[in-house]
Amino acid sequence: MTESSQSASLAFQATCPKGIESLLMEELASLGATDCKATVAGVYFKGDLACAYRACLWSRLANRVILIIARETLVSSAKELYAAAMKVDWPAHVSANKTLAVDFHGRSDEIRHTRFGAQTVKDAVVDALALAGVARPNVDTKAPDLRLYAHLHRANLTLGIDLSGDSLHRRGYRREVGHAPLKENLAAALLIRAGWPERAKAGETLVDPLCGSGTLLIEAALIAADQAPNLHRERFGFEGWAGHARTTWLELVREAQARASIGRKRCKNALYGFDQSPAALSAAKANAMRAGVPALITFTGQSLSQLSRPDGLAERGLLITNPPYGERLGELPELVGLYATLGEKAKALFPGWTLALFTGNPDLGHRLGLRAHKQYALKNGALDAKLLLMEIAAQGPAGEERVKQEERGQEQESGARVVSENARMFANRLAKNQKRLKKWLKQSGENCYRLYDADMPEFALAIDRYGDKVHVQEYAAPKSVNAAQAQKRLFDALEVLPEALGVRAGDIYVKRRERQAGHAQYQKRDASNERFEVREGSARLWVNLRDYLDTGLFLDHRPVRRMLGEMASGKRFLNLFCYTATATVQAALGGASDSVSVDMSNTYLEWAKDNFALNALDTRRHKLVREDCFRWLEGADTEFDLIFMDPPTFSNSKKMRDTLDVQRDHPRLIELAMARLAPGGILVFSNNQRRFTLDESLRARFAVEEITDKTFDPDFQRRTNLHHVFVLRHRG
Repeated sequence: MTESSQSASLAFQATCPKGIESLLMEELASLGATDCKATVAGVYFKGDLACAYRACLWSRLANRVILIIARETLVSSAKELYAAAMKVDWPAHVSANKTLAVDFHGRSDEIRHTRFGAQTVKDAVVDALALAGVARPNVDTKAPDLRLYAHLHRANLTLGIDLSGDSLHRRGYRREVGHAPLKENLAAALLIRAGWPERAKAGETLVDPLCGSGTLLIEAALIAADQAPNLHRERFGFEGWAGHARTTWLELVREAQARASIGRKRCKNALYGFDQSPAALSAAKANAMRAGVPALITFTGQSLSQLSRPDGLAERGLLITNPPYGERLGELPELVGLYATLGEKAKALFPGWTLALFTGNPDLGHRLGLRAHKQYALKNGALDAKLLLMEIAAQGPAGEERVKQEERGQEQESGARVVSENARMFANRLAKNQKRLKKWLKQSGENCYRLYDADMPEFALAIDRYGDKVHVQEYAAPKSVNAAQAQKRLFDALEVLPEALGVRAGDIYVKRRERQAGHAQYQKRDASNERFEVREGSARLWVNLRDYLDTGLFLDHRPVRRMLGEMASGKRFLNLFCYTATATVQAALGGASDSVSVDMSNTYLEWAKDNFALNALDTRRHKLVREDCFRWLEGADTEFDLIFMDPPTFSNSKKMRDTLDVQRDHPRLIELAMARLAPGGILVFSNNQRRFTLDESLRARFAVEEITDKTFDPDFQRRTNLHHVFVLRHRG
């Protein structure tokens, strides 16, 4: 590229995360860009080559800077795409013996895949170079010398040179990251929205109480020290471009190095990062070292609950953080407490400061007890997120004394967490229920039981204890209930549960129970394989509170299992729709001579096998069978003295021959099971269809006794329609 062309006005496009286009426009204008025009996730601008180089070096917000070299209209087919790309003077851009890659974006009716579009543009480039006598370049999609840009939208084609190469958010300092790291340019955008550039010039302090790998602090230090964010970047895309003006670039780099040297010396801002993870702090310190700002940041190992105010802080400053926000419902118990603690610490230790909270769950942000005076909608990758800016009210003498109490770690009543009246009522109900069950629990020795089942309409939850762990199921709110209000009630409950039940927040597991179709209640929701052993009577059983909607142990059927154990001595036992075969374990421990347990799920039969092993059951006498229960019964020729059958309300599993509807199909199921019942034997039939009615024809053929009201222990006597249980015998 000639000297005159270097100073000519060229067309560029800078891309960025959605939501910060206006900030990028202002930034580019400050770097000398003209005619800036925002588009979705980007900005078009004009300037000379030095302006583009400055954008690559100094932009804290851009992902890429593209030099636009051609625009064509009416491009829809592969032939038209090839022809449009052939028009470009590629020898002016692609040097001999250089590798290249084409990034293609967009589609048309004929060009439906980005790989096909990239291949078509690449073919045109190679053919154009061959016609000009330039050696054919090799393709390297991972680390090319030159990256070409092609974008097709509504038959409009844009071709360009990616001057940045790799995305500019990769500054080069962050080789070690903590969990779920924040991208560097998004971190810079948060700081700019929070007013940090102006605050830094005013000498204010910045604190991140949950700093992780330190991205927010490092970006803040780079701003405060006037250091170009990409000063230490190893390579840019334009370095493999034939038009690269190396002299111009080196001048800009020298200027940036001088500014950084001066800026670091002049920087008087104090920056503090706290985290309880040694691994995260180690990564943060290494990242700060590579960024060239280790002396500007103080990292300290400290949990949020133990957070103290650093000495000598000014009256005003910026408290900024990006706490976890729980993409999954099960992560909420710990996070509700975390956000509440963050709000308490902010008010107690940093009065008069501004809190900038970035979260993908604004409802959690409300747990801080602070009102946001500004909110900015942003994207964190594919997730919708918000930056909440909150002013922390300055405190009077009483507040100052509370700060001192916090710093001394004194737990006085004035420092107690403030919870809502509804939350207190909920905690009181839990205590009342626990007191009501105390005598029964002591007599029975049970430690897996239901403590609460939507006793209060405002808190539509089912809460079960499994020893020291708690399983919370949120019933889906009806459409008439405001979703935000339901979410607030859930957070209220989760905030008081740890203290009310004397458990760690990390031992509370939350799920949402909605109307399930087929075997949806049995489908895996996570893959933690986090199971533990519980006891029910003399049985030892595995439960998993995280991975499935149900836990492997239906607590409401405890009396039925106990009854089966008492009836099983010396009997041949059959368990149909056995799930994890907990009923079989009780029957076997009760003295059943042998048993067969039938289910279609490999997952639950493996679980059942583990339950057998835990109780040292002989699998030669106690067999597990994977089969559709209808089919198995139709082909069985063995008689049993005791049969238990607990089919799902509905199933459309692909493993079944047909769908199962317990109300419709129970007569046929019972007839098949009774055909396998020995004279004098007993069939125990159970199901969870709330409005179930037994077919009258069965009463005419068999001796039927409904025992539902006898199958609820004290922890389930509030809802005696959870299941229906019948005992059937042959007449005579």
